[in-house]
Amino acid sequence: MLKGLGSAVHLAHLLLSEALGPGGTAIDATAGNGCDTLFLARQVGPQGKVYAIDIQAGALAKTSLLLQKAGVLDRVILLHSSHEEMEQLVTAPVDAVIFNLGYLPGGDHNLVTTSETTARALRAALKMLKPEGRIGLVIYTGHPGGQEELAVVEGVASSLDVSLYRVVRLNFINRSAQAPVVIVIEKAGVGDENQPAAQNP
Repeated sequence: MLKGLGSAVHLAHLLLSEALGPGGTAIDATAGNGCDTLFLARQVGPQGKVYAIDIQAGALAKTSLLLQKAGVLDRVILLHSSHEEMEQLVTAPVDAVIFNLGYLPGGDHNLVTTSETTARALRAALKMLKPEGRIGLVIYTGHPGGQEELAVVEGVASSLDVSLYRVVRLNFINRSAQAPVVIVIEKAGVGDENQPAAQNP
């Protein structure tokens, strides 16, 4: 997988890695080809648990094969469903959730995540997140509906209470306007909820 600042997925993984360690619990809301699931599985270690969700059975089959080859399948539960159902599928709370939005690389480009289901899934993830947990979203905008999905995610994220959540947006300023965008949301830690945001002097 591509490393460095040129990879939106790598950036999301870096920011999630601080919130997810051995024994943790994570959700891959869009399993796809399994790269994010594999990252999460390695982060949580043998005592942790990862739930990988995808609406396409073929994606779960690819993910399963990748995890099996890496020797980490035993710590992952594969769920054939839509990510908007995660509250019914996973026992909260969780340390981290990752979304890779758009279409399955190498799959049918007509099968894409939608702004409506993604908004419901993101709101569910926010409720399930532990204090100091993080949600990472990699949003691809070059396909029909991609810009709308980005706008909806930004709308949900920007409306979050600043005393309860911290939100960052990363984008590539010297690339095409259709380059992917990374949004990471962190839930405030216990005791941090009522702390005002720091102000510049």
